[in-house]
Amino acid sequence: MAMIGILGGMGPLATVDFMERVIDLTSSAGALRDQQHLPLLVVHLPHIPDRSDALLGTGESPLPALLRGIDMLNRNDVELIVIPCNSAHHWYDAMCAESRAPIIHIAEASVAALPAEVTRVAVMATGGTFHCGLYQRMLAARGFESVEPDETTQQHIDACIRDVKAGKIGASTEHMARALDWFARQGAEAGILGCTELPLATQQMDAPPIPMIDSTLELARATVSYALSHGWNRAQ
Repeated sequence: MAMIGILGGMGPLATVDFMERVIDLTSSAGALRDQQHLPLLVVHLPHIPDRSDALLGTGESPLPALLRGIDMLNRNDVELIVIPCNSAHHWYDAMCAESRAPIIHIAEASVAALPAEVTRVAVMATGGTFHCGLYQRMLAARGFESVEPDETTQQHIDACIRDVKAGKIGASTEHMARALDWFARQGAEAGILGCTELPLATQQMDAPPIPMIDSTLELARATVSYALSHGWNRAQ
């Protein structure tokens, strides 16, 4: 039986949100009963060192723990790996080198979802992801201009992420609203929610001032598309 391996726990709510998106998308694709859904094997490792701290030079590298997670999935013969954490993709090449299965890149899936008519794209992510330039490089390579947060706006984004991790969704939404208002005033035509906590904050918003690319949703779409194309929604 082909299985999708999820290297999760970064953070816990984001992992559950990703799984719900996969289930919803599979239902939308026609799944009517248990046997038409996708087999998932989740390695939930919340004790992996903070990825953003490592990228900012204030914490230990998460790579050894990430590779242990990859090894767990290897030993269970998964045929695809997905990681619902943007910051972890700074170590994408190192993880791919150890993985027996292909790994979908969350940032590539997210940037690919941007409308062609958009030029200026707001980058919203952890301080570490922003610092390492993960999204800025991909956007530039595809002809988009990054709108980067100022210090105050990045503080709101970081606070939003911390609140989601602490289960304070209401407070996180307030920080997200302030960040989005700032980006809209800078002329951003769209934004990338480049941290899988951020979509949880925007779900309570009535009308964000700019269109959002949800990295959790785009990773889920890429996952379901890959799995359905391989017939993994059929019992084997």
